Parts: sequence; structure tokens; C-alpha cells
Amino acid sequence: MPDVFVYLPHIWPAYVAFLIAVLSPGPANFAIMGTAISEGRRAGLIIALGIFCGSLTWAISAALGLAAILRTYAVALEVMKVLGGLYLIYLAWKAYKSARRSDALQAVAETRAAPRTARQLWLRGYAIHVTNPKAIFGWLAIISLGLPANPPTSAIVLIVGMCSTTSLLVFTGYAMLFSTQRALRVYKSARRSIEATMAVVYSLAGFKLLTSRI
Repeated sequence: MPDVFVYLPHIWPAYVAFLIAVLSPGPANFAIMGTAISEGRRAGLIIALGIFCGSLTWAISAALGLAAILRTYAVALEVMKVLGGLYLIYLAWKAYKSARRSDALQAVAETRAAPRTARQLWLRGYAIHVTNPKAIFGWLAIISLGLPANPPTSAIVLIVGMCSTTSLLVFTGYAMLFSTQRALRVYKSARRSIEATMAVVYSLAGFKLLTSRI
């Protein structure tokens, strides 16, 4: 079996590109931040795990060559794209409604609302990532950039393992960071602005997904 570390010079540039992408603000990270701030550390960690599992699903799929299958069955890809875009628009609408409420009305709504279960939080995180078909092509680009043609399985496992471990640390790190008392105080003082920003981010991401060509 070839020495897997021979492929490290190819893997590092792809890993750096992935690290920049996973650290950048986007629908997934905003979902983690917003949940951790408003619902606490446990909720933030659970939704982060859901998002990580969605990312891992696409990582494994890209490694197995599912992107080629999706290109063949264009209808399935279009359906996934529409579902993902509509889901992000739905999240934008919820954030917009929250931003429109006064702090007093928001407190009443939160009191009346039943806490989301771990399953609901995990599924929300998973849905954000797994309904975005662009994610699989992102992973396919990472694997293509990081490895030469016909790489051994060990090299594929290495790059997927490095990137997946990093994404898990980043997602859970955001959940931990934004679940502190200081973050909660900032959220309470600027809740409406934060919710409005989240609505804009979700709207732009959903609109881009619905109108893009894949």
C-alpha cells in the first residue's frame, strides 16, 4: 500500500480552502450561532451535530462518486435544489417574524413555545446541509483538488477525515462560543438586529440556491 503521507503536499492546499469555507459565515454557522445564543449550549451543540452529519453525508457521497450519479439524474438534483432553497426561505421568514416582534412580545412567544426536542434540533441542522446539493460539489472539488487521479482509499480517507474533524470542531466551537452569558447579553441587547441579519442571510442563500444552475 502506498504511503498515504506522500499525498500531504496535495492535500494541504485543499484543506486550507476547506478551512476558510467552513469558518466563513453562512446559513449553517448562523443557525448554530442563533440557536446557541437563544436556546443555550445544549441546543447549539445538537444543531451543530446535525449540520456536521449533513456535511459528512455529502463527504462520503462525494468520495463514493455520487456526484456523477446526481449529474445523470438531473431531475433529482433539481428537486433537492428547490427543497433546499425553500427551506432556507422558510428559515428566513421565521427570523423575519422574530425580528418584527418587540422584546416584550418575543418574551411571551418564547414562554408559550414548547422547547424543541433534541430530534427536532438535529433534524433542522441536518436539513440545512443535506438539502443543499452544492455541498456535494464542494466536497467533490476538495477531493479533486487535494488528490491526484486514481488515489488510494487511504488517501481519500485521510482528506475526508481531516476536513470532517475540522468541521466538527468548528461547528461545536461556534456552539460553545455563542452560548456564553456574554453572548446572551449581546443577543438580548441586539436581538432584533441579529434576527434581521439572519433573515437576510437565509433569504440570499435560498434565493441563490433556487436561481443557480448546478
